Amino acid sequence: MGGMLVFGYGNPGRGDDALGPAFVERLARENPDAADNAEYLSDMQLQVEHVTDLCGRKLLLFVDADAACQPPFRLSRIHAEQDTSYTSHAMTPQALLYAYCQVYGRNAPPALLLRIRGYGFDLGESLDARADANLREALALASRLGVADAQRWQQCAEASGAAARALRQRS
Repeated sequence: MGGMLVFGYGNPGRGDDALGPAFVERLARENPDAADNAEYLSDMQLQVEHVTDLCGRKLLLFVDADAACQPPFRLSRIHAEQDTSYTSHAMTPQALLYAYCQVYGRNAPPALLLRIRGYGFDLGESLDARADANLREALALASRLGVADAQRWQQCAEASGAAARALRQRS
């Protein structure tokens, strides 16, 4: 442990909801040399038991499908936050970070959320062609930043956040 954790989550049986696990699968396959500095994990949903996977990491990158973000994806910094998912079976990344703080009595490692734009989430659907194109764009970003380069990922999230704030101020 100690490097970056790339954690994709979503239901592969629900079309574009599979974007998180698909990102992790393709990233691991296309970047086998990064395994020394990054660990890949995927699951259908985040659960409180995952707090143990967060320990000792330089950076956490959560990857999920999103039906509302602008295509192709949105990268943002996230923080621990108690929300309504805290006591449910499926948690938000922010609630998982909050649970980490509660369990270990210290701040969670720095965390980012990569939301990849999806379009179809019905049971039994396959990955939409537009969602697959967005997935390829997200993977290209990972290649440009360096799969396990925590500092570059954080800088990119900061730049993305600043650009989003500037756009909101102009509107």
